[in-house]
Amino acid sequence: MRARYGIPLGIGAAALAGLGYAAGFEARSFRLRRATVPVLPPGMPALRVLHVSDIHMVCGQNKKRHWLQSLAGLRPDLVINTGDNLSDPDAVPELLDALDPLMEFPGAYVFGSNDYYAPRLRNPARYLLEKVSGRHGLNGNPAPSGVPRNPWWEIQEAFDDTGWANLTNARARIKLPLGEIALTGLDDPHIKRDRYRKVAGGPERDADLSLAVVHAPYLRVLDAFTADGYPLILAGHTHGGQLCVPFRGALVTNCDLDTDRVKGLSAHEHGGNRSYLHVSAGCGTNRYTPVRFACPPEATLLTLVERRETA
Repeated sequence: MRARYGIPLGIGAAALAGLGYAAGFEARSFRLRRATVPVLPPGMPALRVLHVSDIHMVCGQNKKRHWLQSLAGLRPDLVINTGDNLSDPDAVPELLDALDPLMEFPGAYVFGSNDYYAPRLRNPARYLLEKVSGRHGLNGNPAPSGVPRNPWWEIQEAFDDTGWANLTNARARIKLPLGEIALTGLDDPHIKRDRYRKVAGGPERDADLSLAVVHAPYLRVLDAFTADGYPLILAGHTHGGQLCVPFRGALVTNCDLDTDRVKGLSAHEHGGNRSYLHVSAGCGTNRYTPVRFACPPEATLLTLVERRETA
C-alpha cells in the first residue's frame, strides 16, 4: 500500500512545494539586473537608463510598491517604462505611488495590452499550451468586444503631467545634461496597435543618441527598427518566460521572438544592420497567474557607453 501511493503522493507534495515557492517567494523576490551597452558616440559620457516593465500592479502589493520606490536611489539619467503597468483596474493610485519617486527623473513610456484591458481568469495549463504551440495570447489580434477596460487614461495623464514623453506611435526628444536623446516608440504590437508608418524615417541624426521603444518585441517591429538603424531597442512583455526550466531556460516568449532572447541583452540583425535589443523580464505577473519559477522579477539599469569602433 505504501509503495502504491508513495510515489504519487511524493510527486503531489513536490508540485505543491514548487507552487508555493513560485508564488510565495520567487514572484516577490525583486532584483536589479545591470548591463553595459556600447552605443554612444565617441566622447559622450556614460548614460544610465533604468528600464522598468510589466509591473502588473494589483492592490495590496506593498513589497513591489516599496521596491519600485527604492529604485529612485539609483539616480538614473533616464527612465524607460515599456508598459503593462496594471493587472487590477483599482490599482492606479498604488501604481502611481510606486512610480512617484522615479517620475522625478526624465522618462518616456509606451503602453501594453494590460494597460488597456483588464485581465481575465483563464486555465493556466491551457494558457501555457497555447504559448508552446505558437499562439500568443490574443494571437496578435485586437481584444474582442466585451473585455473590460483598464483606466489607462489616468496613467497617461499622470505620466504626461510629470513630463514623461508619450511614445505611443510617436517620437520625442529629451534634453539631458549629458546630451540630447531622440526616442521613437510604438503602441503595443501584441494587439496590433503599432503604426510604424507614423514614425518611420530612422534615427534623428542631429541628436546625440536615438533609442527605439516598444512593449512587445514582435519580429516585424524589431526588423523595422533595425533596418532603419536604431542602435538600441527596449522592450518588455515576455516576463522572461515566467515559468522557466532550470539550466534550460524559457519555454515561451508570448510573441514570435525566440526563447534564447526572452530577457536581457542580445542582438537583432535585419536589412544589413545590427541593433542591440534589451528585453526586460518585468517585475510582475497577471493577477490570475501570480507565479514565477527560475525567472525572478526584475528591473534593469543599463549603462550606455561609447560604441566600439571597428577597424
